Amino acid sequence: MNESKAQKVNIGGVGISNLYFSDLLEILSSSIDNKEKLRVCVTPVNCIVWANQNKALQDIYNSADFTLCDGVPIIWASRFLGNKIRERITGLDLLPNFIAASYKNDHTMFFLGAKEGVAQSLKTKCETVYPGIKIVGVYTPPMADEFSIAENQKIMEMINAVKPNILWVSLTAPKQDFWIAAHIAKLDVNIAIGVGGAFEVSAGLIQRAPVWMQKAGLEWLYRFLKEPKRLFRRYFIEAPLFFPIILKQKMK
Repeated sequence: MNESKAQKVNIGGVGISNLYFSDLLEILSSSIDNKEKLRVCVTPVNCIVWANQNKALQDIYNSADFTLCDGVPIIWASRFLGNKIRERITGLDLLPNFIAASYKNDHTMFFLGAKEGVAQSLKTKCETVYPGIKIVGVYTPPMADEFSIAENQKIMEMINAVKPNILWVSLTAPKQDFWIAAHIAKLDVNIAIGVGGAFEVSAGLIQRAPVWMQKAGLEWLYRFLKEPKRLFRRYFIEAPLFFPIILKQKMK
C-alpha cells in the first residue's frame, strides 16, 4: 500500500488513508507548490466491495497517494478492527473546500465529466463566489462505459494544453478511478481527483443531505430517496456485502 503521504488502514483489503481533513488540504496545496504529481481516490463502502471482487481496482486504490474514507461505516469498521481512522473525508466536502483553498493559493483547475452543462454550471458558480478564480477548462465527454482511443487522446490534449494544477474528474466510481490511473502518467497536472457526483452538489443542482444525516451515517438514505431507481442496487444489494468482508477480516 502506498503510504508515502499518509499511513493507510486496511479496510477489507483496501488501504484507507488515515489523516485529518485539514492536514489533507495542506498536503495537497504544498504538493502543487513542490511540483509533485498525486492521485487521489474518494472511496465509499461500495468501492471497497468492488475492489474486494476486482484485483485491478484494489491495486488502483492501494497504489493511490490518498485513498479517502468516504463513509461513516468505514469509520465504524476501523474501530471494530482496532485501528480507528481519524476522520471521514467525502468528495462532497473535498471539492468545495479544496476549490476555496486553491483560489487563495492561485492554483488552476480543470473540471472533467458529469452530465452535459454541469461542469460549466460549477465553473460559473465558482467564478461568482471567487472572482478571478483560475478554472482553465471544462469538458463533458460522451456517455460511455469506456472511451475510445481517440476520445481519450482528445481529453488528454485538452487538459495538457492548459496544464491545470488540479484535475477534478466526475465520471462516477470506479470508472473515474480506472481512467485516472490509466492516464495520469501522460497528464500535465499536479493532482487528479475523482469525486463522483460532487459537481452537481457543489454547483447547487442537487441538494445535499442535512448535516445530522451526514453525521449519523444516513447520507446514503437521503441520496437513495432522491434517486431510488438508480441507487437501489448500490445500497441494498452491493453495500451490505461490506459487512461480511469486515467480519472475515476480523476473524483472520
